[in-house]
Amino acid sequence: MPTRPLHDLSSRSRNLAALLLVTLLPAGCFRKKADNTVNAATVVQVNAARAIGRQVAVTLSETGSFVAEESSDVAPAVSGRVIRTPVSVGAFVKAGEVICELDHRDAELKLTQYKAQLAEAQASLRQAQSRIGLGTGNFDASHVPEVAAAKATYESSAAQARLAAADAKRYANLVATGDVSQSVYEKQRTQAETAEAQANASRQQYEGALNTARQSYQAVNSSQASLEAMQAQVGQAEKALADTTIRAPFDGYVSARPIAVGEYVTTSSSVATVVRMDTLKLQLQTPEKSAAGLKVGMPVTARVAAYGDRDFTGATSALNPAVNPDSRSFVLEARFANSDSTLRPGMFASARVVLPGTENAVFVPKAAVVRDRTTDSNQIFVVDGGKAHLRVVTLGETENGSLRVLSGLTAGEMVALNKQSDLYDGASVAVQAAR
Repeated sequence: MPTRPLHDLSSRSRNLAALLLVTLLPAGCFRKKADNTVNAATVVQVNAARAIGRQVAVTLSETGSFVAEESSDVAPAVSGRVIRTPVSVGAFVKAGEVICELDHRDAELKLTQYKAQLAEAQASLRQAQSRIGLGTGNFDASHVPEVAAAKATYESSAAQARLAAADAKRYANLVATGDVSQSVYEKQRTQAETAEAQANASRQQYEGALNTARQSYQAVNSSQASLEAMQAQVGQAEKALADTTIRAPFDGYVSARPIAVGEYVTTSSSVATVVRMDTLKLQLQTPEKSAAGLKVGMPVTARVAAYGDRDFTGATSALNPAVNPDSRSFVLEARFANSDSTLRPGMFASARVVLPGTENAVFVPKAAVVRDRTTDSNQIFVVDGGKAHLRVVTLGETENGSLRVLSGLTAGEMVALNKQSDLYDGASVAVQAAR
């Protein structure tokens, strides 16, 4: 096969390229012209509404978390092994309801022992009281039977001694007159001395009986003290037995129960956590610049993710007087009634605190706002001069079906309410219906 010269191939290639260019150029020029014609003729028909401006209450918007008004990590008063756990996590318990029970056999044995000792002490006290005739009144030693008998003997002996002394004196006078003999007088005098000695002996027995009665009364006091000590020990044993049954400190829900049957717990162990939920506290981290206008009792509106646009109302209850030097913020606390247990401790909330006074606010219908997930921003198309202008806005609270625009829009501007997916910045628009 004959070989063609290289210059013939190059010339043919150039001719083919020129021919192709001439063929394609009119089509490209026509397409561009047609596109321009279509773009110029595309006008998006939209519904629109004007942004409304009105006076609203001044609010402070912050975020925080709900915490229980009261939360108790219940610990046992005594150590022991768990034998029963009648409640589970999530259960509602009343104050005094059993939430855990420990092995109580040792406590019962000690209580039985102390009760027996108490009965013995009571018997000893009654015996000591009966020994001295002690009744319910004040102690009087003369009422003791032994003392009363000794006293009667002493009084009788003293009377006989006085009688014998009087007889001896009379006989002494008779001896002086010679009416009786000296021997008779001596006999009478001896009888008087004997009676005096017996009276002295009876007096000593009486005094001894008094001392014995007083000592017996002291023994009664000692027995009484022993009895009271035993009563205290019985009381402690009863408390130790009662402490083996652990009860709920107040009405609430069990949020944790970290123990199980068979575990050994001490006084530092937590057997359950009980939270009171009828009232919750919302703790808001508030910048220090807002401290001047805040006070207790201001209305607070909060929302949580679980309930969407539902508003929960409460009031400020406490302001932490100290500012965190690192974050330059302080904790503002608000209380919320929660009788139906809708809110739960730990929920994250966005809240608005209503401050004194009013301020200007701009509102638009919800349909005007488009959420751009790519830039994570809220966007609005403003219609002006037949063109759509894209605005990135910051939103506030919802009020009567309208959204408050905090920045990016002014009152009176017209905003598109539909077909935002067909719009772009600079797109031609025509308002089909305005309100």
